Amino acid sequence: MEASIQSSNKTFLGHPIGLFVLFFTELWERFSYYGMRAILVLYLVSETSGDNPGMGWSDSSALALYGWYTMFVYLATIPGGILADRYLGQRKSVMLGGLLLCFGHGILAVEALWAFYTGLAFIVLGVGCLKGNISTMVGGLYGKDDHNKRDMGFYIFYMGINIGAAVSALLVGYIGEVYNWHYGFGLAGIGMAIGQIGYWKGQKYLTHVGNLIKLEPKKEDKSENLFLQIFKKANSLIGFSITALIGIYIGINGDWNYGLLFIAIAFAIGFAIVVYNDGNKIEKDRILVTYLAFLIVIVFWGAFEQAGGLMNLYASQKTDLALGSFMVPASWFQSANAIYILIFATIIGSFWIWWKSKGYEHSSLFKMAVGVVIMGLGFGFMAIAANEVSYDASGNITQKSAMYWLLLAYLFHTIGELCASPVALSFITKLAPARWGAFMMGAYFAATGLGNKVAGSIGENAAEVGDFWTFSGITIFCTIFGVLVILIIKPLKRLVHDAE
Repeated sequence: MEASIQSSNKTFLGHPIGLFVLFFTELWERFSYYGMRAILVLYLVSETSGDNPGMGWSDSSALALYGWYTMFVYLATIPGGILADRYLGQRKSVMLGGLLLCFGHGILAVEALWAFYTGLAFIVLGVGCLKGNISTMVGGLYGKDDHNKRDMGFYIFYMGINIGAAVSALLVGYIGEVYNWHYGFGLAGIGMAIGQIGYWKGQKYLTHVGNLIKLEPKKEDKSENLFLQIFKKANSLIGFSITALIGIYIGINGDWNYGLLFIAIAFAIGFAIVVYNDGNKIEKDRILVTYLAFLIVIVFWGAFEQAGGLMNLYASQKTDLALGSFMVPASWFQSANAIYILIFATIIGSFWIWWKSKGYEHSSLFKMAVGVVIMGLGFGFMAIAANEVSYDASGNITQKSAMYWLLLAYLFHTIGELCASPVALSFITKLAPARWGAFMMGAYFAATGLGNKVAGSIGENAAEVGDFWTFSGITIFCTIFGVLVILIIKPLKRLVHDAE
């Protein structure tokens, strides 16, 4: 026991060694996830014949699956958090999540339809157990008053995420796209196995964090029996009923996929109104602003997550990938975002510090809105690219667009992400009442998942609308949306009641 305590107190570069255990675990988890993500839709639409056969799906079907899959990945963090809080603790939940991911990626390496769906299911469950819990463990490594070190610890951890994402698209993408899709899936699994072994070996440095905390249940805890509370107040019942009826109507008219999604959203809306009803005047104001922040999150990721779907297919099908005699794998563009983050994270962070020192508007909502606008403008480059593509009378492509348009688009997307994403979760935790903190954390990830589903739905309809109008529409909508939020910043800041 004493040896475990001594190990957990050891430091490296001024930080607990446990941070670097979590750093490498997350690095390899992101290597496996983003590597698989880089080739998923390309594998789905690849022809069933040829040297490297795929599934032969249509673009719209592939993007639909991509939307559902990425949505469930984020939604799974909610039961993953409940599992950690009530049964296993975060440390054991991360171990379980890593094992599930190893199984999932390993199964994807098998060339069979059952293996494909089974592997995706294991990955969803694995990410759900690991993603939220490992981030919480990073915070647990530091004392309550050690703010600066904690912030730097999260920065180091964030760099691990992007190193894994950058390297994975280059390695897994190349192996999968050039040699064999299933070799790529297998390589992603090997990466996760390396991370899992490192996490297992590093347990002695993590004995003091992520353990199960057993609390005595409190009868007066209003966060229990949320389902029943929806039906106790008129406004929550009305919000639930209207949304559920929309879902039933959509289902009866032939699309139960989206019908069931709306029914699930109905429960979320009911819960959200219950939380609002429970607050005092100041809390209600803050909760309203929190819900607006969730809407910003949905809009942002609904556009941003075209990266792994529609833009991935665009790179493969409509971009001139010739670099001299070398053909650049389309999946390599999936590394652009992570590489840009590694280059520009400190620059953007320093800019906002300078901006604040000049006395300019620097609230979290302002940064999120600016991030949406900048990210949306990135799709303007994609609209220009789409205009470069030429077709013959039969609809065959005769001229493709240049690669630099994709690189410019991803640059703007990354700058937008660095403005919006880092502050969003912090802002929500500042506004949420403490007794509803866990619910708001889950709601944040649910909003992110819903944004991913929106991204898939936009991709599904791109074939009918056309690339130019799809990309232009995203640019126009995100710009207008972001500007509208900026225009109402002052009244929104009053509703925040100095929480920042």
